Amino acid sequence: MQKWKQPYVQFQYIMINKTMKIIIAIGAGSFIGGVCRYLLSLLIQTKTTTNFPLGTLIVNIFGCFFIGLVFGFFDKGQVSHEWKLFLATGILGGFTTFSAFSIETFTLFREGHAGYALIYVFASVLLGLAATYGAYLAVKHF
Repeated sequence: MQKWKQPYVQFQYIMINKTMKIIIAIGAGSFIGGVCRYLLSLLIQTKTTTNFPLGTLIVNIFGCFFIGLVFGFFDKGQVSHEWKLFLATGILGGFTTFSAFSIETFTLFREGHAGYALIYVFASVLLGLAATYGAYLAVKHF
């Protein structure tokens, strides 16, 4: 191999290696978060007598609280980018995607994009419900 290509190959290896570590960390975090979501929801639902999805609601609120902590510590420089990805994208992403929705909406408001934030909230809820209902009807009738 020519000498001028060696640094490029080493750089590619380092970038691929770092990216793979991040992907593995996010995947492991998603596994942890998903299992925690299931167990916490199950625990809460078995302790209540209501048909209201209290377990999911509590998981979503916990997820929002914890993602706020992660991003707060990240903004203060107390959590590295890699740890933020593991905790927020991995664990909390597996725990609840509602926490991602919450932090994205918060960020839009914080950055002065209130209109986009409101559009995002209403579009996510209404289009999400419409997609769920549409898919359900498609499966049921076809």
